[in-house]
Amino acid sequence: QVQLVESGGGSVQAGGSLRLSCAASRGTINRKNMGWFRQAPGKEREGVAAIGKYGTTVHADSVKGRFTISFDNAENILYLQMNSLEPEDTATYSCAAADRWVGAYLNQYGYSFWGQGTQVTVSS
Repeated sequence: QVQLVESGGGSVQAGGSLRLSCAASRGTINRKNMGWFRQAPGKEREGVAAIGKYGTTVHADSVKGRFTISFDNAENILYLQMNSLEPEDTATYSCAAADRWVGAYLNQYGYSFWGQGTQVTVSS
Protein backbone atom coordinates (compact mmCIF):
# COMPACT_ATOMS: atom_id res chain seq x y z
CA GLN A 1 0.00 0.00 0.00
CA VAL A 2 1.09 3.53 -0.76
CA GLN A 3 1.25 5.81 2.26
CA LEU A 4 1.36 9.56 1.78
CA VAL A 5 2.46 12.33 4.10
CA GLU A 6 1.71 16.02 3.60
CA SER A 7 3.60 18.94 5.05
CA GLY A 8 3.80 22.69 4.70
CA GLY A 9 0.46 23.77 6.06
CA GLY A 10 0.12 26.66 8.44
CA SER A 11 -1.61 29.91 9.21
CA VAL A 12 -1.16 32.97 7.00
CA GLN A 13 -2.88 36.23 6.32
CA ALA A 14 -4.85 36.85 3.17
CA GLY A 15 -2.53 37.46 0.26
CA GLY A 16 0.16 35.24 1.69
CA SER A 17 1.70 32.09 0.27
CA LEU A 18 2.33 28.53 1.33
CA ARG A 19 3.87 25.54 -0.38
CA LEU A 20 2.48 22.15 0.46
CA SER A 21 4.49 18.99 -0.08
CA CYS A 22 3.44 15.38 -0.39
CA ALA A 23 5.78 12.43 -0.28
CA ALA A 24 5.37 8.69 -0.06
CA SER A 25 6.45 7.25 3.25
CA ARG A 26 5.75 3.83 1.80
CA GLY A 27 5.56 2.73 -1.79
CA THR A 28 6.19 4.91 -4.81
CA ILE A 29 4.29 7.74 -6.44
CA ASN A 30 6.20 8.03 -9.69
CA ARG A 31 4.11 7.53 -12.81
CA LYS A 32 0.90 7.87 -10.85
CA ASN A 33 -1.89 10.37 -11.14
CA MET A 34 -1.87 12.62 -8.11
CA GLY A 35 -3.99 15.40 -6.79
CA TRP A 36 -4.62 17.87 -4.03
CA PHE A 37 -8.01 18.04 -2.37
CA ARG A 38 -9.36 20.15 0.43
CA GLN A 39 -12.20 19.96 2.89
CA ALA A 40 -13.52 22.60 5.23
CA PRO A 41 -15.61 21.65 8.29
CA GLY A 42 -19.18 20.90 7.28
CA LYS A 43 -18.38 20.99 3.59
CA GLU A 44 -17.74 18.39 0.95
CA ARG A 45 -14.26 17.57 -0.14
CA GLU A 46 -13.34 19.34 -3.35
CA GLY A 47 -10.60 18.90 -5.88
CA VAL A 48 -7.99 21.64 -5.97
CA ALA A 49 -5.43 20.54 -8.53
CA ALA A 50 -4.20 17.37 -10.15
CA ILE A 51 -1.30 16.19 -12.26
CA GLY A 52 -1.05 13.24 -14.57
CA LYS A 53 0.58 11.70 -17.58
CA TYR A 54 3.00 13.91 -19.53
CA GLY A 55 2.81 16.44 -16.75
CA THR A 56 -0.72 17.43 -17.64
CA THR A 57 -2.38 19.49 -14.93
CA VAL A 58 -5.83 20.68 -14.03
CA HIS A 59 -6.73 23.31 -11.46
CA ALA A 60 -10.09 24.13 -10.00
CA ASP A 61 -11.55 27.38 -11.28
CA SER A 62 -11.45 28.79 -7.77
CA VAL A 63 -7.66 28.50 -7.61
CA LYS A 64 -6.58 29.05 -11.21
CA GLY A 65 -3.88 31.65 -11.42
CA ARG A 66 -3.14 31.34 -7.72
CA PHE A 67 -2.24 27.71 -7.09
CA THR A 68 0.17 25.56 -9.07
CA ILE A 69 0.60 21.82 -8.77
CA SER A 70 3.93 20.29 -9.71
CA PHE A 71 5.89 17.10 -9.27
CA ASP A 72 9.61 16.80 -8.70
CA ASN A 73 10.61 13.64 -10.53
CA ALA A 74 14.06 13.52 -8.99
CA GLU A 75 12.80 13.66 -5.41
CA ASN A 76 9.37 12.10 -5.96
CA ILE A 77 7.64 14.93 -4.18
CA LEU A 78 4.33 16.48 -5.12
CA TYR A 79 3.94 20.19 -4.48
CA LEU A 80 1.15 22.69 -4.33
CA GLN A 81 2.33 26.27 -4.51
CA MET A 82 -0.39 28.45 -3.06
CA ASN A 83 -0.21 32.19 -3.69
CA SER A 84 -2.62 35.03 -3.05
CA LEU A 85 -4.36 32.97 -0.41
CA GLU A 86 -7.88 33.91 0.54
CA PRO A 87 -9.92 33.10 3.66
CA GLU A 88 -12.04 30.82 1.49
CA ASP A 89 -8.96 28.64 0.99
CA THR A 90 -9.04 27.65 4.65
CA ALA A 91 -9.35 23.88 4.82
CA THR A 92 -7.56 20.65 5.46
CA TYR A 93 -5.54 19.84 2.37
CA SER A 94 -4.86 16.25 1.45
CA CYS A 95 -2.82 14.72 -1.31
CA ALA A 96 -3.94 11.63 -3.12
CA ALA A 97 -2.47 9.12 -5.51
CA ALA A 98 -4.02 6.73 -7.96
CA ASP A 99 -2.63 3.51 -9.32
CA ARG A 100 -3.06 4.77 -12.87
CA TRP A 101 -1.28 7.02 -15.31
CA VAL A 102 -3.58 9.07 -17.49
CA GLY A 103 -4.30 12.73 -18.09
CA ALA A 104 -4.96 14.79 -14.98
CA TYR A 105 -8.41 14.66 -13.37
CA LEU A 106 -10.03 16.01 -10.23
CA ASN A 107 -12.54 13.28 -9.39
CA GLN A 108 -11.73 12.29 -5.82
CA TYR A 109 -13.12 8.81 -6.39
CA GLY A 110 -10.44 8.20 -8.97
CA TYR A 111 -7.80 8.14 -6.27
CA SER A 112 -6.98 5.24 -3.99
CA PHE A 113 -4.35 6.47 -1.56
CA TRP A 114 -4.68 9.46 0.72
CA GLY A 115 -2.56 11.35 3.18
CA GLN A 116 -3.81 12.46 6.56
CA GLY A 117 -3.99 16.08 5.54
CA THR A 118 -2.38 19.33 6.54
CA GLN A 119 -4.26 22.34 7.84
CA VAL A 120 -4.22 25.63 5.99
CA THR A 121 -5.75 28.62 7.70
CA VAL A 122 -6.03 31.99 5.99
CA SER A 123 -7.11 34.98 8.02
CA SER A 124 -8.21 38.40 6.85
